[in-house]
Amino acid sequence: MGGSAVMSANHASANRVAPAKVATVRPLDIFARADWVAVTRVSRWHGAWLVAHAWLVILASIAVTLWLWRLSWPLGLVVTPITIAIIGGRQLGLAILMHDAAHGLLIRNRTWNNRIGEWLCAAPVGTDLYAYRAYHLTHHRHTQTDADPDLGLSAPFPVSRASLRRKFVRDLTGRTFVKQRWAQMRAAFAGDARPPADAAASAADEPALPDTANVFIRQATLRFLFVHVALLGLSLALTGSAWPFVLWLVALATTFPLFLRVRNIAEHACTPTNSGDPFSHARTTRAGMIARATVAPYWVNFHSEHHLFMGVPCANLPRVHALLAADHHAKMTIAPSYRAVLATVVRP
Repeated sequence: MGGSAVMSANHASANRVAPAKVATVRPLDIFARADWVAVTRVSRWHGAWLVAHAWLVILASIAVTLWLWRLSWPLGLVVTPITIAIIGGRQLGLAILMHDAAHGLLIRNRTWNNRIGEWLCAAPVGTDLYAYRAYHLTHHRHTQTDADPDLGLSAPFPVSRASLRRKFVRDLTGRTFVKQRWAQMRAAFAGDARPPADAAASAADEPALPDTANVFIRQATLRFLFVHVALLGLSLALTGSAWPFVLWLVALATTFPLFLRVRNIAEHACTPTNSGDPFSHARTTRAGMIARATVAPYWVNFHSEHHLFMGVPCANLPRVHALLAADHHAKMTIAPSYRAVLATVVRP
């Protein structure tokens, strides 16, 4: 995905000329006022339940796996890769819920929105809510234009099948994780000028963030380390073993980067750049049960709807999709599956 050179060029260009914002739509030109009020209402508790759901799925999958290992080691061996996939999907889910918190949509109370988004969603997957918020809102203002800080994630596509396969292998073997975490540690403690990409923003081969003070990168890194020491401590205290923590960490290093990459590709790769049509800025992908458990947790697959109306909480995006059906689906980029998206972004 090679983001650094592209991103640096983008920032230099942005410094020379104030970039124009992308076109938007007026919600009340599309929705009845009552529908718009309903889909933009932020719940007091539903976001907290979604965060709890993510963690409960992680804990339950680990508990079942450990029980199966004790019951029959061949059975445990078979189920462990499935568990790592489930955990990686919920780790991506935490990143998605952090994304909702960055928009102020996770919990109605702003203080708790930020606390839960930071400590229970962002820190465990190695990112920072506040740095991500500034970065991500810039992406919304300039989606798929030369000033988009995420353009480096979509611009290289389509790629060859071999190139995409190499990316997936790097993710599943942990190389992407090691490269990003090492870059993060250097930025935090060695004073490197360029911090690594936010974990929820990209799984790029050459990650880069907007210029952010090293002190914030250091704080995010310390939170990441603190949370993981706490998770290791809980693993030892509750089970007398480090294996629950090992399962979490293996997923964070393998399936999480892979699922994150597929999600990133699906959202914007091979969609129009510098387009004046707001319905063309992102892709919505239909997701079945397996996709929702892995690459598309918590309705992240409704990405076109999110870019059109970024004030809608993730749980309400399916309703927005349904409300748009009568007149607007034909103008949107809607893929039938993630498999179809990957076929689209590969050169013949």
